[in-house]
Amino acid sequence: MTLAARLAPRLPPRLVGAGAALLYPRFEPELRRLADFCPRGGTAVDVGGWYGPWSRRLARRADLVVAVEPVPHLARQLASTTPANVRVVQAAAADRAGTARLWLPPGGRGDRGVSSLVRREVHRAAVEVRCVPLDELLEGLRLTDVGLIKVDVDGSELAVLRGAERILRRDRPALFVELEVRIQPLGPVLSLLAGYGYRGWVLPGRDWVPLSAFDLAGHQYRTGHVAEQGLLRRSVAPHRRYVNSVLFLPGPRRPGAWLREDGAHELHARPAR
Repeated sequence: MTLAARLAPRLPPRLVGAGAALLYPRFEPELRRLADFCPRGGTAVDVGGWYGPWSRRLARRADLVVAVEPVPHLARQLASTTPANVRVVQAAAADRAGTARLWLPPGGRGDRGVSSLVRREVHRAAVEVRCVPLDELLEGLRLTDVGLIKVDVDGSELAVLRGAERILRRDRPALFVELEVRIQPLGPVLSLLAGYGYRGWVLPGRDWVPLSAFDLAGHQYRTGHVAEQGLLRRSVAPHRRYVNSVLFLPGPRRPGAWLREDGAHELHARPAR
């Protein structure tokens, strides 16, 4: 267990959330570049809310943020500490409604951010959670104009995206998806999103690079040791970059180029199908 995971249960929830929001952008710099791909207004979706670093940042740009978090105590903490325009849903996003086992690391709390519907060696305990497709969830809430969906669910990203087909075809949101070869093969997610007309981008340095020009799997094999380090250690050594998330944009759009000057995205300028 990492130092941050050991300390979190002993600290006030607001302090933990504030600390995560402060430290997280140091090793996930895409969070500091939201203006490149997150439109102002509308709805943003944070799948895998954890302690809320993405929800808090997204709340500054979107009218409403829907944070989906299946770990019960984390969902309660999000609901009590995030801004008023963040709506927390205690559930796991999936490709079908029902219930499933959410696998947790030793201790059975999920503070490390590696909880998943897909069991791995790191998991020891499990809890039954509600599952809901994003299409069903957002339509039930009568939400439209989805500008961004962030997905970090430690291995079940493909199921989340399959459950959002209608949203992807209707709203053409930007997608920020965690992809790690040590957890799952890249091909199924890339093929699915290519079929929807999306192209991938990564931020290995200061500039966005097309995923087609970046060896993501090779990079992760070479720098995988960085991923084993905890939040605090990675935050004090930000030069050790480990790229494990991909920005997907519809059609020929580039980061920043598809946003109007007011920060909104041009929903009606969709690529021909």
